[in-house]
Amino acid sequence: MTRRAILLMGPTGAGKSDLALQLAEALPLEIISVDSALVYRGMDIGTAKPSAAMRARAAHHLMDIRDPAESYSAGEFTRDALGAMQDIWRRGRQPLLVGGTMLYFHALTHGIAQLPAANDEVRAAIEKQAKASGWAALHRELGQVDPAAAARIHANDPQRIQRALEVYRLTGSTITGLQQKRVSVFNDVNVTEFIAAPLERRELHTRLELRFGAMLSAGLLDEVRALYERSDLTAEHPSMRAVGYRQLWRHLAGQGSLDEAGTQAIVATRQLAKRQLTWLRRREFAQWFDSMHPEVAGTMIRALLKCGFPARSDVTPQGTLC
Repeated sequence: MTRRAILLMGPTGAGKSDLALQLAEALPLEIISVDSALVYRGMDIGTAKPSAAMRARAAHHLMDIRDPAESYSAGEFTRDALGAMQDIWRRGRQPLLVGGTMLYFHALTHGIAQLPAANDEVRAAIEKQAKASGWAALHRELGQVDPAAAARIHANDPQRIQRALEVYRLTGSTITGLQQKRVSVFNDVNVTEFIAAPLERRELHTRLELRFGAMLSAGLLDEVRALYERSDLTAEHPSMRAVGYRQLWRHLAGQGSLDEAGTQAIVATRQLAKRQLTWLRRREFAQWFDSMHPEVAGTMIRALLKCGFPARSDVTPQGTLC
């Protein structure tokens, strides 16, 4: 069986989850979430997590796999996504990777460098040296062992200088060399990239505003309050920095009214969508689709069948697909 993968990317609020479900019901696909917030349990409304009914209609992976008090890195995601894809391929099906966390898509397509974990002892030694001679001297030391890293890291960037020197002292290899050894998990996979987004930005802005209002009506504030009242969560946890949660957390902490939090959340969501679209425009091999078009799912299915994607044997696709 040819190993294939479909990447369905798009800005937040574009309707990717519903679209993915339509594709998975027409083709032999299983859905893998590419979303840094959907991994967290108890964060359902504000993340627009697919409902239990939707998840019963098609297999979904990498949702509800972490507690909000836990962290989850791009490296962990890449490992988990590869494991899920291998299981899907073994079942004779193909993975449909859906989401809007562009860092995760980048990690999948470009690979993750195998860097050592932070070492407190080495970091303390570097900081002691910096106090004695200054970060400029450490930047010059970095230039001697890893000129490429020193060229791209500013002399006034102590965090990155420290990390580059830490990697060298722990491994004897430069961070530049280790990063160049990255291998994509799609190295021997037939990949199709789809981008779903409204053609007009105004449409997306309107959709985002309406969606946030619907989330509040569905109980988003109570969802955030339950998280806020936990003794093991703070505003600094990565999960609580998610758009919507961050603004409502501040409201619950007495730092503004609910109306102010709602306005801030909508603005932040628009800014997120803008950043996502900027990143997506650099995907030179991706096919763009108008996510607001009523026939967008059928158009995508026809495109996949045309390029040789197998249809499900137990489903007769609706419409003229071939």
